[in-house]
Amino acid sequence: MSAKKLKLISATIGASAVVAMGTLTAVLSDDSATQTIVSDPAEMTLGETSTIEKAATEVETSVAAPEVTAEVPDGFGP
Repeated sequence: MSAKKLKLISATIGASAVVAMGTLTAVLSDDSATQTIVSDPAEMTLGETSTIEKAATEVETSVAAPEVTAEVPDGFGP
């Protein structure tokens, strides 16, 4: 068997695998069969669970400082 025929057979098998995976995906995903009702308009409410909070007047942390300090290795820093 020549290399050209082997490449053609390999490409055919690969393309067949891609088509088979696409077919299985289309058959097994059954999204269109069920309809989803998002909400019933008669029972719609507006913001019952939301709360209004005022923004903080002062910044909680003005300067951040690390909790752990390390020694500078030789050759780095001043």
